[in-house]
Amino acid sequence: MAEEQNNDTGSKEQEIYDQRLEKAAKWREAGFNPYGNGYRPRHQAAEIHAKHGSQSTEELDASPTVYDVAGRIVAMRSFGKAAFIKLRDRSGEVQVHMKKDALGDSYEVFKLCDLGDFLAATGPVFRSKTGELTLSATKFTPLTKSLRPLPEKWHGLTDVEIRYRQRYLDLVSNPDVKATFLKRNKLIRFIRDFLDTRDFVEVETPMMHPLVSGAAARPFTTHHNALDIDLYMRIAPELYLKRLVVGGLERVYEVNRNFRNEGISTRHNPEFTMLEFYQAYATYEDLMDLTEEMISGAARAVTGDTKVKYGEHVLDFGKGWKRISMTEAIREAVGGELSDKDMADADKLRHTLLKTTHSEAERRAVDTMNHGELVGALFEHHVEHTLIHPTFITHFPTAVSPLARRNDANPEVTDRFELYVAGREIANAFSELNDPLDQKGRFLAQLEAKQRGQQETMDYDEDYIRALEHGMPPTAGEGIGIDRLAMLFTDSQSIRDVILFPLLKPLAK
Repeated sequence: MAEEQNNDTGSKEQEIYDQRLEKAAKWREAGFNPYGNGYRPRHQAAEIHAKHGSQSTEELDASPTVYDVAGRIVAMRSFGKAAFIKLRDRSGEVQVHMKKDALGDSYEVFKLCDLGDFLAATGPVFRSKTGELTLSATKFTPLTKSLRPLPEKWHGLTDVEIRYRQRYLDLVSNPDVKATFLKRNKLIRFIRDFLDTRDFVEVETPMMHPLVSGAAARPFTTHHNALDIDLYMRIAPELYLKRLVVGGLERVYEVNRNFRNEGISTRHNPEFTMLEFYQAYATYEDLMDLTEEMISGAARAVTGDTKVKYGEHVLDFGKGWKRISMTEAIREAVGGELSDKDMADADKLRHTLLKTTHSEAERRAVDTMNHGELVGALFEHHVEHTLIHPTFITHFPTAVSPLARRNDANPEVTDRFELYVAGREIANAFSELNDPLDQKGRFLAQLEAKQRGQQETMDYDEDYIRALEHGMPPTAGEGIGIDRLAMLFTDSQSIRDVILFPLLKPLAK
């Protein structure tokens, strides 16, 4: 039965396709190229509404103004010798009245138009009997014939897989989707303006790297034919940006595309957008202040308020975000089960972690973890999902922070923070490690971790060590997930909802 339904659907679509091809041919016979070019509308839908939205019928009739608009037909009601259509352009929609009396013989060409077609219309505006502001077409020009129909008006495009695969239809059918991506654009523009006004310089760094560097993640591999070398798609621009700080660009940032060969989920897409920025003569504490100011401002710029609805929560991005060390957050989460002494005991931490670790593979991994890795794993298991409102988690173990500066008072932890909102990491920052000897030891520790079987490790970057040996000023740096931030500001539960073309499993042929 399902196969018969699919065949029926396919035959109907083919029938519509053939009918529209025939109409396109008739456009040509009437002297209109169904895929022409060069038409330039002089006005937009929003302009008409802005100027005349509050005017009465009498005011419109007293001083008629002629407009010239163009867009896609997204609604149509035909009454034989007249029709009302709605044209949508980038600014919005406007109703257009098409009448045979006004258009003459060209009305027969209009009757060949379908939902989804593009056309231009010229004429004055009036109010219809229902009071809607309407353009009365005295002339029209068919511009583009749509051979495939739009999704049904009342059912829309609701299949999530089709929405992601055919984003062009998603944007046409679901106005909220367009609004989401306009908000994302506003978010990125705000961030750029925020950093530009603070003397940061936007730069571009390589997207193909000879080494796995800048973060602990599995990379995508590619090959350069002319040089006959393997390269890795960028997992982070960090080490290149810090080279620029060494070179004297004291404040730099990049809005960058990164690629990580990891799983796909509602929070992870293998290709994603990050903001990374570095500021000389600053500490991680300075960046906490700057981050709070920037994201609070972004929330207000994008949503109009610092209180933002996200799912069942109302997130408060106003000033005064909580700041707490990782070990203290763990102790709070486990209800006093771990004392200060216990937090320093790797065996006690391992025992606590194994209570909530069930798969054999995970238990084996826990058995090989050092003290700092155990602290990080406990945080992920017990704390991360509980952090709903903006919270800075500070003082990460040195063992899980290969690029961060050690804390002067306690070298077992680093001057680092991560920002968590709605149970997920949004930003990662630290006072940068500018000691070349310490950095060399951290890289060697990463190699040792790789030999122990860890897949998400960094390579030894000899040139980066050389750069540090030339001297990097005291610096703090940060990475912020643009996609995850956009999710929060648009109340999107999946990262795919804020990426125009997310990676999807290929359809079976």
